[in-house]
Amino acid sequence: MTARPPLEKVQSSEKPLERLMLIIPGYRGYKLREQRREADKIVRDYIYNALEHSRDDLMGCFQSLSDAKASELIEPMNRLIARLDTIAEKINRASYGYSGFFDSIKVEEPELDNMLAYDTQLMDSVRRINDATTSFKTDLTQGKLENARATQQTLDASINALELAFDQRKAVMEGAKV
Repeated sequence: MTARPPLEKVQSSEKPLERLMLIIPGYRGYKLREQRREADKIVRDYIYNALEHSRDDLMGCFQSLSDAKASELIEPMNRLIARLDTIAEKINRASYGYSGFFDSIKVEEPELDNMLAYDTQLMDSVRRINDATTSFKTDLTQGKLENARATQQTLDASINALELAFDQRKAVMEGAKV
């Protein structure tokens, strides 16, 4: 991702007519919420793509373990890949913070800001998982199997922590938890 915050990136990419329309009272609030949703989509797309890269690395690890005939490590690796794929899809398909006109809980700018900030914080966890899977793949490609079980357990714990954090997202977005 770039050094600029995602919301700033979305706002700066608008056309002059769109910026001019922000002075219209009813449109302004709508547009500001849309900008926040778009910024969150950028963050979650980044997270999803990074997790897909990690899944691809784990598929390479699976192949290396299979080639090395490390049968006791293959099934845990398969479960690890499935869990990573599940959380990646959960993040990819999560709500963008829309609320209907008659919904009792309205999702306004502060809640969308909470959602965006929370999703941005998740990027650190995803980067650590990505670094760990890349390193694991390199080790297995070089035939270093001695720490494979411990690395699988560490990755499993990291993926579990990411999933638990992401599951708290709705409470954070609604302001129930910060």
